[in-house]
Amino acid sequence: MKRKRIYIAYTGGTIGMKKSSRGYIPAEGFLTETVMNNAEFNRDEMPLFDIHEYCPLIDSSDMSPEHWQLIADDIKKKYQDYDGFVVLHGTDTMAYTASALSFMFENLTKPVIVTGSQIPLSQLRSDGQVNLLNAMYLAANYPIAEVSLFFNNQLFRGNRATKAHADGFNAFASPNLDPLALSGINIQLIKGQLSPYVENELQVSPITPQPIGVLYLYPGISQEVVKSLVNGNINALVLLSFGVGNAPQDPRFLSILEEASKRGVVIVNLTQCLKGHVNMGGYATGNALLNIGVISGYDMTLEACLTKLHYLFSQKLEVETIRHLMQDNLRGELSR
Repeated sequence: MKRKRIYIAYTGGTIGMKKSSRGYIPAEGFLTETVMNNAEFNRDEMPLFDIHEYCPLIDSSDMSPEHWQLIADDIKKKYQDYDGFVVLHGTDTMAYTASALSFMFENLTKPVIVTGSQIPLSQLRSDGQVNLLNAMYLAANYPIAEVSLFFNNQLFRGNRATKAHADGFNAFASPNLDPLALSGINIQLIKGQLSPYVENELQVSPITPQPIGVLYLYPGISQEVVKSLVNGNINALVLLSFGVGNAPQDPRFLSILEEASKRGVVIVNLTQCLKGHVNMGGYATGNALLNIGVISGYDMTLEACLTKLHYLFSQKLEVETIRHLMQDNLRGELSR
């Protein structure tokens, strides 16, 4: 049986860092050298692979929509030459990149798996070897044609994942959707579906930077804080509200949001809770938001909501169309 070919894009992050007197630092060529010298990656059971290291390497804290575009365009350029793709990325904003790529890719028929590690691959006890080996193996032998995120033996839908642990190996969670697959003694498919090979041309929808605000509600939040945010030059506001989508019923607070909504600011209501979904019809405090034009984000992660807004506003759509599409399930990012 012909061995599959996997393209590995190393964008940056801990997995490829080198130990120095100043701590772990990015080093050109070090990730490639470490992988090539590790016998596990070169076993006959593993797919063939090529590694492309970005130059300069990108710290995940510096990731931006321009970098999402760079990664998407890179994969598009190599799309016909490989059976699957692995993106190595820093963990801090990995879920944002996975979410953004999920919206940018149209007609995706091959797996794109984003992964990384908490300890550099070259170090003792690194989780990088398990994460990269499994990502490559799954991309070759269990192809699920969507953007996913692999970490700690779990394959998540990319736009359902969120970083839940700052320094543990179990760094990512998918609170509102079971994993696509689990990698134990056997590979167990949960929500993922294997994709038949289909020859299709990948389309990449461009994403450009958009002014989007995030407002985290807390008891006693002042009107000045809310006003200063929504009166800025923003296209959209993500409102992180209490419980199932509740917010203060203070008429002054609501009027600020209503005026912004009438000006064309798209206001999306997400819950601060890690798990569950927004239901603004459940309580009067949520219904008040519904009545002033705030739309539900259902059970989207913050990462999915923000990148979806970037994606839709980049298409130059009418505001009402964006409000409608934000509530539609475009890439499996929400449950309704």
